[in-house]
Amino acid sequence: MTIKDTREEWEIRATDIPFRGKKTSVRTDDVVMPDGTVVTRDYQVHPGSVAVLALDDADRVLVIHQYRHPVRRKLWEIPAGLLDVPGENPLHAAQRELYEEAHVKAEDWRVLTDVYTTPGGCDEAVRIFLARGLSEAEGERFEVEHEEADMELKRVPVAELVRGVLAGELQNNCLVVGVLSLVAARQGDGFDALRPAQAPWPARPFAS
Repeated sequence: MTIKDTREEWEIRATDIPFRGKKTSVRTDDVVMPDGTVVTRDYQVHPGSVAVLALDDADRVLVIHQYRHPVRRKLWEIPAGLLDVPGENPLHAAQRELYEEAHVKAEDWRVLTDVYTTPGGCDEAVRIFLARGLSEAEGERFEVEHEEADMELKRVPVAELVRGVLAGELQNNCLVVGVLSLVAARQGDGFDALRPAQAPWPARPFAS
């Protein structure tokens, strides 16, 4: 049996945006349920994100240690960032993030997986890329600020990351999903069977 997520949109009787932030907002919808009742649903409206699982020739993943204030933790993560411009090509955004956060470029790009981070309360969609053929980027390093100024960069073996994920020691969602997807792809049809970097993304349509 093959299963897949499907597009569906229930009737909205009323909507309001009680909060608008710099990058995200909160929306309140009155949604009609299948039995005809109307219930209120609050959720964060998010522009979407990209993340990069950068794998080097020594089977190590490039990870970043960064403070995340909402959870009061410094988390090990893979490079990631917002889709700041509506309709922005996610591959271009991912390449930019890899350059800015790690000063690295990659020759081979594939779509590793697409996820909704917290669909019960936020519409954020993330496209996670697999990047291989890594090398140092040319030019000056991107000048970081705020939390990024305190980042630590490492290359960690895939096996060590898997152990940390399953032990509950690594909890960033993009890292967890990316690393386990990497292992699944390797054990399945291989990396060449992954979708191309410019594969359509219905959650966040873009122009190539």
